[in-house]
Amino acid sequence: MSYEHSPKNSQNGSAMHKRPLSIMLRPLGILYGLIAEIRNALFDRAFLTQWRPPYPVVSIGNITAGGTGKTPMVDWTMKFFLSLGCRVAIISRGYGRSTKGVQLVSDGRQLLMNGRDAGDETAMLAANNPEAIVVVAEKRKEGALFIQKTFENIPPDVIILDDAFQHRQMARDLDIVIVSASEPFFKARMLPEGRLREPLRNLARADVILLGKITDPAEADAIERALTTTGRPILRTQVQTLGLQPAVARNIEHSADTTSLHRVLAFAGIAAPEEFLTSLRKTGMDVRAHRFFRDHQPYTPETVHSLIREAQEKGLSLVTTEKDWFRLLGDPTLEKLMKEAECRYLKIETTLPNGEEKLRMMLRDLVGR
Repeated sequence: MSYEHSPKNSQNGSAMHKRPLSIMLRPLGILYGLIAEIRNALFDRAFLTQWRPPYPVVSIGNITAGGTGKTPMVDWTMKFFLSLGCRVAIISRGYGRSTKGVQLVSDGRQLLMNGRDAGDETAMLAANNPEAIVVVAEKRKEGALFIQKTFENIPPDVIILDDAFQHRQMARDLDIVIVSASEPFFKARMLPEGRLREPLRNLARADVILLGKITDPAEADAIERALTTTGRPILRTQVQTLGLQPAVARNIEHSADTTSLHRVLAFAGIAAPEEFLTSLRKTGMDVRAHRFFRDHQPYTPETVHSLIREAQEKGLSLVTTEKDWFRLLGDPTLEKLMKEAECRYLKIETTLPNGEEKLRMMLRDLVGR
């Protein structure tokens, strides 16, 4: 599987690769890629075996570390299966959580863990899909065995594996991989030099490739042409903003109107915070200041007090991402502070402008609906 080179990315890539740190990390990247290839070969040749649960399995993952729009796609898939009347279970690693091992986040009736204990993304998915069974587990097989035992009398119709393209110990019936068009695709490098988890040619292992975060149509066209060598269906996704949501229900009539908020201080601890700012500006927000933190970084009272103080001094409204909001909800003290400050969060969802029915058909066939 080979790729044509994009002139723009070649220039940007060359500048990046000349950096001393990048050159120092390259041998580690080569080693990382070699280990990934050996591991994949062992699975491909059945020297390492996969365990298959007694339910259909959908994996939604990516080939790079973070920031591809995976979580909104997981949410879209959960909602689609639920709309079919399916009993849905999801297994996530629960990045950034304070707990270990297999944990039940939601039993399909009530939310049992907060963002701190379950991880911000997992708690958000559980809260937005209250009818779904949600489990966190470092080892997806252990999570599936837990579901099989715990819900023996009312088993799920389908299991969704969150961020599991590289987690090959558990077999899946449909492998969906998301590729970000905002990444330097043609000059992508292996971890830790770049963000690749495994070589790009392994995208051929996927059943469906979703191309998202498109900002340059010409660049996206070039990436899509390159991806056709995989022989897999390639669908495009886009993120739709649903407006700002209030922290407390009493403010919803005023807060749902994003035009009433013009000057904001935006803060986020996500993999691609600049895209958050772009989304805010598209809704009409005037982002006068911003604070960025590491992806999944826990918030502290000192940090929150600092954000509130800065917003008050500058006469700005506080705005964050939904994922960050669920991280704040994991601490009652921080939740109280943010509600008093009338912090809002930006609600988004994934849409598929082309090819949505094709993906729906593949998912329906999986559960026989």
